[in-house]
Amino acid sequence: MPKIRHIAYRAQDVDAMAAFFAKAFEMEIVQRRQNGAIDLTDGTINITLLRADGQRVDDRPHTIGVDHIGFTVEDEAKARELVEAAGGRELNTINLGSANYEVKFEGPEGIVVDFGHWAGGTPITEPETAARA
Repeated sequence: MPKIRHIAYRAQDVDAMAAFFAKAFEMEIVQRRQNGAIDLTDGTINITLLRADGQRVDDRPHTIGVDHIGFTVEDEAKARELVEAAGGRELNTINLGSANYEVKFEGPEGIVVDFGHWAGGTPITEPETAARA
């Protein structure tokens, strides 16, 4: 099953928002990108703070708040098939290196979801079973 590992949030002041998450929720800043985005983690999930005035990779308008949600998947080909079968339309891929990338899709009502890997997001691991204990 895919796991949520990434939330992208648009903020007017990414530095203030990063300081808030770090102080209020003890999140760790794991990356400051050249485009002004800041990646934080709680050890499992990545939150990327995106500048509200940042450059777009598509023609969608910026809004403050949640921009998109990302999932880590076990099988990317199968995930692509499932998203498309459910009515999703592939938008683009953002590749920031093998450890940082996302494949974006548009779903109902214009929601953007993606799958990929992000700084501070943990991979999917097999659940522990009684036989392994």
